[in-house]
Amino acid sequence: MHQSSFAVMKQFHAVTEQYFPSGLLKVLDVGSYGVNGTYKDLFSDAARFAYTGLDMTAGPNVDYVPKDPYQWAELADDAFDLVVSGQAFEHIEFPWLTIAEVKRVVRPGGLVCLVAPSRGPEHRFPVDCWRYYPDGFRALAKWAGLTVMETQTSWGTSGFDDGSDQWGDTVGIFMK
Repeated sequence: MHQSSFAVMKQFHAVTEQYFPSGLLKVLDVGSYGVNGTYKDLFSDAARFAYTGLDMTAGPNVDYVPKDPYQWAELADDAFDLVVSGQAFEHIEFPWLTIAEVKRVVRPGGLVCLVAPSRGPEHRFPVDCWRYYPDGFRALAKWAGLTVMETQTSWGTSGFDDGSDQWGDTVGIFMK
């Protein structure tokens, strides 16, 4: 995870405080495997967040590995208030199936935040299938029946010196 991606997720975290000013929020992080950082610290306040990390491989920061990557049968419908995913959707071979599962597990009125690159070098983990623009995230939301709240690509410089700018992250925020 690069610094600009973490900054975007931190901004989303602030948005969630506006929509859900109190109460315990259940968070699902899709693609949570701790490769080079995670979002878990943003949701570490146990009085405020119940965090679950989902990935296709067991490992650091992974609480749940679905038997089928495109049908998370063990997770109930409408079970999460927030679903986040950063730097994972480019590695998903069939993202339209994944976004359908995201929609199924987020509760009505719940929020979804996706962050994925619009450019950058191939980085297989284990595959590298896609780059996203705002229209791509809008299309996935339309496919799943999610409402688009915001989607944009970072075309300029981020101010971070960790190579973040090479990715040109696209962010999508959606509501069920």
